Amino acid sequence: MADRFKTSDGCEIAYTLHAGAGTNAPRVALVHSLALDRSIWDDVAQSLAQDTQVLTFDCRGHGRSAQTVMTYTPQLFARDLAELMDHVQWPSAVVGGCSMGGMVAQAFAIGNPQRTTGLVLIDTTAWYGADAPKTWRERGVTGKEKGMAALVEFQTGRWFGDAFRASHKATVDRLVKVFLANNVDCYVKTCEMLGDGDLRAGLATIKMPAAVVVGEEDYATPVAMAEALHQGIAGSTLTVIPGGRHITPTEKPQDIVTRIREVITRGLAA
Repeated sequence: MADRFKTSDGCEIAYTLHAGAGTNAPRVALVHSLALDRSIWDDVAQSLAQDTQVLTFDCRGHGRSAQTVMTYTPQLFARDLAELMDHVQWPSAVVGGCSMGGMVAQAFAIGNPQRTTGLVLIDTTAWYGADAPKTWRERGVTGKEKGMAALVEFQTGRWFGDAFRASHKATVDRLVKVFLANNVDCYVKTCEMLGDGDLRAGLATIKMPAAVVVGEEDYATPVAMAEALHQGIAGSTLTVIPGGRHITPTEKPQDIVTRIREVITRGLAA
């Protein structure tokens, strides 16, 4: 079921609730990556929905949600998720996020531990490093001055390995279309958010079952960043997906489904 709701500050959020498994089934909320939308989770959601309720949404400034140009933070996006969960009457869920969505998922778990039954952090980081404010702003400026099309070749090579791009051209083309449809001012603001984001201080407070997952060939958030997350979150697991790059929910969906199911199981046993 695709629908829309308004946040407490009036931002309209587009979402999809896959609830065919019934209201007593485990709940999983998934947050997408920069400049893409909830469709990166399509294969993951379809597989999970056999026995799990799945909630996906377009973050503010992305996809079919409102293109509100303002200062973004991971905490703001996490608040949007909390209010969306209120709207669909979910008291808690396993929360997963890819790349930007992983920072949002961390912020949600840190700020809403009682609502987070498990955490799945995919191709992401708590902090992009000391140079991040500068490098992320430069990327935003490129999009603003040269157009989003100037970034497509750079992005697709980071998202997916060569073999996937060659064999799944329709999927790549679909995501490129989403990327090109971005409001560039919202893109700039999101780049600033990622450059400034630093969630390291909160990692030690994360006590729920957690899995850290990264593509072996991910050079946007490389394995070293995943290892730092794993070390920062006590009791977390770390999985490196062979041949995966940066958008593994689309490139390697069954690997992601496996990790999510493991976290669901650990949460039920806790």
